[in-house]
Amino acid sequence: MSRARLIVMNAALGPLDYRVPHGMQVEPGSVVVAPLGPRQMIGVVWEPERLATQEVGENRLRNLLHVYDLPPIAAPLRRLVEWTADYYLSPLAAVLRMALPSSGALEGARSITEYRATGRAPERLTPQRAQALERIGERQGLVSELAIIGGVSDGVIRGLVKAGAIEAVEVQIDDPFPVPDPDHDPPALDETQADAAAELREAVNAGQFAPWLLDGVTGSGKTEVYFEAIAEAIRAGRQALVLLPEIALTEPFLKRFAARFGCEPVAWHSGLRQSQRRRAWRAIASGEARVTVGARSALFLPYRDLGLIVVDEAHEASFKQEDGVQYHARDVAVMRAKLEEIPVVLASATPAIETRHMAEIGTYRELKLPARYGGARLPDMAALDLLRDPPARGRWLAPKLVEALEENLANGEQSLLFLNRRGYAPLTLCRRCGYRFQCPNCTAWMVEHRFTRRLACHHCGHMMPAPDACPECREEDALVACGPGVERIADEVALLFPDARTAIVTSDTIWSPAKAAEFVARMEAGEIDIVIGTQLVTKGYHFPNLTLVGVVDADLGLAGGDLRAAERTFQQIQQVSGRAGRGDKHGRVLVQTHDPSAPVLQALVSGDAEGFYAAETEARRAAAMPPFGRLAAIIVSSESQAEANEVARQIGRAAPAHDNMAVFGPAPAPLAMLRGRHRFRLLVHANRAVPVQDIIREWLGGLSWKSSTRVTVDVDPYSFL
Repeated sequence: MSRARLIVMNAALGPLDYRVPHGMQVEPGSVVVAPLGPRQMIGVVWEPERLATQEVGENRLRNLLHVYDLPPIAAPLRRLVEWTADYYLSPLAAVLRMALPSSGALEGARSITEYRATGRAPERLTPQRAQALERIGERQGLVSELAIIGGVSDGVIRGLVKAGAIEAVEVQIDDPFPVPDPDHDPPALDETQADAAAELREAVNAGQFAPWLLDGVTGSGKTEVYFEAIAEAIRAGRQALVLLPEIALTEPFLKRFAARFGCEPVAWHSGLRQSQRRRAWRAIASGEARVTVGARSALFLPYRDLGLIVVDEAHEASFKQEDGVQYHARDVAVMRAKLEEIPVVLASATPAIETRHMAEIGTYRELKLPARYGGARLPDMAALDLLRDPPARGRWLAPKLVEALEENLANGEQSLLFLNRRGYAPLTLCRRCGYRFQCPNCTAWMVEHRFTRRLACHHCGHMMPAPDACPECREEDALVACGPGVERIADEVALLFPDARTAIVTSDTIWSPAKAAEFVARMEAGEIDIVIGTQLVTKGYHFPNLTLVGVVDADLGLAGGDLRAAERTFQQIQQVSGRAGRGDKHGRVLVQTHDPSAPVLQALVSGDAEGFYAAETEARRAAAMPPFGRLAAIIVSSESQAEANEVARQIGRAAPAHDNMAVFGPAPAPLAMLRGRHRFRLLVHANRAVPVQDIIREWLGGLSWKSSTRVTVDVDPYSFL
């Protein structure tokens, strides 16, 4: 090649042409360094015919500077980048950036200097230094990484290094990963599991695109079944990828994998240090990493020979990225499998309606595991009517749930209280003047966190100390916490059962795989009697001695008019109920509600999942909602409300008339202000056959607005805030 067309790592720029110097060898997919003005940028060589750009004469081309000694980004991954950018209306560079980490990962083998605490306290222990050392604990990383962990500046960490409280460690970052042994400890599968595993093994060996829905009740052994497919991929010398919805699930999964295959897989998630990310990325690109487990971003890594993709808990909404490139990892995983010509397994106890529909029409093949493994039974479930049997004044747990907790404690068994609301209380107000604490950056209430004595916004992260007096009327002792969060439930449990050992499990307390592992170890050792948690505890955990689940507020998820509100509530309660009775002991689930006649709750209590899904699916069909119709949201935001409103109206006025497509809005978004920006939304609703992306691309492409206003498009939205 004498000239090369590049995608450079700048989403604001289109394709750029460069001259290939004599003696430099590049091909489509090569990772290179190119000059851009006075700077140097990483880019990837692309097929010229696939990227339209204005032709530039040879005399105006600048030379490429360097080509990295790496395998080229393979054609299937390049096609995936193109498809994702086209489908989700995102710049190619923004998608490609997910496949390429920082430039440090592209360099050859080397060692780096990381830092860790020595255990020696410095002579001058300031509050910042004490906080940093406490949070860092036994963790290790670059100065910048430890500063983020410690919540301090780089200067504080460097000061601790000089004081001898933190020491430098030389780390070799290209040590090889161990190879999993597919025959290390194969499980004893029952007949249904064995049949399902045999089909998946056959699909791996066939080496063709095949999407599978592995639909099994909680505790049915779905993981053991798809582990057999992974074992087959390892035997064939190919790579496998497992996507998990939460970083907190990674550590328990790694241990479970190690028990089956003799070593842990390669992990990929946001909690890795830079040196760990570099080592993992290079091992994946070289083919050395045989099995990778990670969050949704692992989907775009440059696997050398991918043979299988598994999406665990495939129904989870957290697989939809809500910022940057707003893609859904479940759907992109299916597309990657199609482009790689390999099987993909979507595993879930509560598959999404979209996934169920694909199985019903035969696009996905379905494998069912209808019973729990080893004779364990699904838990009994009952609804507690809070209108007939209300909690005591100022309390949130109904008498029958309190009795059940008391009985479980007496039996030496573990209990779980589920409330999908972090903090102590969702709203704090003044009983004298009615003042309510609202985030200054968002249209949202500040949530009280009593453990940290802070009020926090869960949308932008803004925090402020909990005041002693009302900022409006200056009245002291007039502030009232309204409604419960998990911390408030924990306080109530402590009053009711002062001797019970409790644990709060939320993203505030389980923020890393190590914290998740610590929680699992305490549960398995019997050091916790009652867990109070959010959705973080609804999936993936297996505690044989946990026999009681109490859902504190089953009505919480049904408010707000979300398209998927009933489905999501059903999934959450079904998943959290699946934590009970997974061993020899039978489990029970008590669901607190003000409306036990709600269809979703009746379906849960009666066990009529099929009836619930049939009714929900029919309602979607009648309204032409996904999967029978298309949705796309256009979100306009600006620091100026007037400016955002005007651009939203401009877009609304220019909306194209198209058969079988309607445009609603603009209107203020339900979360009308987020991170200091005013937000307006338009919603596009169309039939399946309408080329929504092409229409929106042409529609918005003909308009212009100030750079201070952002316009983003969310194709197939999951959040309607």
